[in-house]
Amino acid sequence: MGLCIFEHNGDHICNYIKLGGTLFISATHKNLDAVVSGDKYKNLKSVLIDTEDSIADAALNLSLENIKNLLKNLKKTDIFTFIRPRNTKVLEELLGCKNIDKIDGFILPKFSLTNADTYLNILKNTEHFIMPSIEGSELFEASKLLELREKLLSCKDRILVIRFGLEDMLAQLKMKRKCDESIFDYAVSATVLGNFIGIFKSAGFEISGGVYPCFRDEEGFVKDVLRDLKEGLFSKTIIHPSQIDALNELYKVTEKEYNEALSIEKMEGEIASFKSVMLERKTMTPFAKEILQRAEVYGIKEENH
Repeated sequence: MGLCIFEHNGDHICNYIKLGGTLFISATHKNLDAVVSGDKYKNLKSVLIDTEDSIADAALNLSLENIKNLLKNLKKTDIFTFIRPRNTKVLEELLGCKNIDKIDGFILPKFSLTNADTYLNILKNTEHFIMPSIEGSELFEASKLLELREKLLSCKDRILVIRFGLEDMLAQLKMKRKCDESIFDYAVSATVLGNFIGIFKSAGFEISGGVYPCFRDEEGFVKDVLRDLKEGLFSKTIIHPSQIDALNELYKVTEKEYNEALSIEKMEGEIASFKSVMLERKTMTPFAKEILQRAEVYGIKEENH
């Protein structure tokens, strides 16, 4: 089951819905092979192998050796595997590794106007998927986000989601959120992210949710994911294996959502009603398609009647 499907007209559509929770794991982790192979966590959808923030400078060479060793015997499974290179130089080194084609793609950290062209030029002759992560001062300037969007439009068909550096944003604002509060509860971060979401989603890009750092707070995690979905964000970097099954469950759709989406898809006219709610085919079809894709990948929740 790949990330892309090919349509009859030759176009291909990449399904970011299948990413689910992307487990963050250091390239020096002792269980790296078991996690990536699927032996460790059976329900994991995707994994991020990190060579950036989780790796000390002195351990960088060791992390790259671990990845090279992983690639030697890596067998393709249903888990989608991505690497986060430390910088453009490390990305070039990784692309030179034997069997690097077994990796689905790269998450590009600190993606900015100063390195965007370099990152994209390095990757232009590859078939890897791209997930740029915008983390710097561009987050706060609409004009710079529009410049980045223009650059990314040139390779839009390879971009699964665009990520934002939530903790990096808070650091620049000298803020730290509490576990029981959404990032959208704060006026300044809600404004920044609302602008970010509007700029990229209006151009057809998808955006993933930010990391929830309180991995022992199950209730807080549920609230955070539900708020992601409310704001139109899908997929999420997760930092603890306990979040895998919880996220898969939260990504299921309700029977009401499913039936409503099905009604929109099957509409013959332009306007209809569903349980006293007006449905408009043209404007609601994108939402309906996402609901139906989620139902196909994660299932439908059983509701108490």
